[in-house]
Amino acid sequence: MVISKKIFLLTTLLVLVFLHVEGQQTISLPQAISLSREKNPLLKVELFNLDIARADIVTAKLHPNPVLNNQSLQLMRPSLFPENTNFTNAKNRQIWWQLTKPFELPALRKYRIEFAEQGANLAQKNYTESERSIFYNVANTWLDAWYAKVNLDLIKKAQGNIDSLVYINQFRLKNQVITSTDVIRAQLLADQYNLQTKTASQEYRNQLQTLKFLLGTTDSLNIDANEDIVKQIPADKIDSLLSFANANRADIQAAQGNIDLTTSNIGYQKAVAKPTPELGAIYNPQNSIPYVGFYGTIEIPIFSRNQGEIQKSKVLQAQARQNLLVVQQQVKTEITTAYSSFQTQKQNLEKFRDIMDKSTQVLNSVKYAYLKGGTTIIDFLEAQRTWFDTQNMYNNALYSYRKSYIQLLYAAGLIQQLK
Repeated sequence: MVISKKIFLLTTLLVLVFLHVEGQQTISLPQAISLSREKNPLLKVELFNLDIARADIVTAKLHPNPVLNNQSLQLMRPSLFPENTNFTNAKNRQIWWQLTKPFELPALRKYRIEFAEQGANLAQKNYTESERSIFYNVANTWLDAWYAKVNLDLIKKAQGNIDSLVYINQFRLKNQVITSTDVIRAQLLADQYNLQTKTASQEYRNQLQTLKFLLGTTDSLNIDANEDIVKQIPADKIDSLLSFANANRADIQAAQGNIDLTTSNIGYQKAVAKPTPELGAIYNPQNSIPYVGFYGTIEIPIFSRNQGEIQKSKVLQAQARQNLLVVQQQVKTEITTAYSSFQTQKQNLEKFRDIMDKSTQVLNSVKYAYLKGGTTIIDFLEAQRTWFDTQNMYNNALYSYRKSYIQLLYAAGLIQQLK
């Protein structure tokens, strides 16, 4: 009966562990980018700007409403009333009904609609630029979570090596092969790794929590630590990257879109300077005698001809053109520095791979010699620390290499094409 209960508890525990593992979503970098495109809460906020800009187009296409005007004059002195009439008699009243409508010039409506459409186009490009920035943030957060995971895995691996050594040394101490000092030294290092494991685990959970926010999900996540995120760059020459960025980077397109917007604004402001006539009809019963007339009014542009807004629109256009030059120069600088950093980190990583392999060989050799009694525990612990430091430096180099790759994708405008 007791055995059956133990088997039941063990089975239940295994099922719970299995469900927990199954419930975790192992996510790669391209999957993180794709998920953030759909669910990122910041992008959802930015998406409203597109609807706002489209609503401006609807407003721009609307025609002016007709204007209904009424004026009523009442004779107030009874002594002047016609015979046999009272206060409410129509002969003692004058009424004015006027129905007019502003008639916009075709150029004004044309430029107003064009200005709104250019605004919507700019809003779309700004949204694309927001995507680029958010995807860059997602990629870096994913990479930070990856680094936290590989750091945690390294500490756990080192802890496993030392824990096995502690167990072996305890057995060897019983057989009086070694002294208690060897056991204590190994146990001290094991305790250090245990504390580092707790800190690294918390750091990994923190990074996952930040990543979940950016992905707009509450599901349990796990990072695919074995994924090689560095793929072949479509344009791996710096001149090709510059050409691609100038043609595709969202901030350059937004800067160009801003020039188009200011150009439309100049035409619109010039059209606003032209007077808008208001025409209509009048029905005017005076003392019960009906009159019908025509109404027309137009502003005489003697003093105000929208000079300030026209001048302002031209300055805004000049500013937009200057901004495009600045953005293009900034793009060139970003790609140049990102490309150089990527090449440097790539070379550093290749050197660290060789150092890491040698440190692993040294550790295995010293461990074998120590277990055979050919060297002291001090040599083994020193080899263990060297191996751990080398592995850690390799992880740092790999992290810097991948970070420089993400920076290069961001600078070249390729981050949104990450698959």
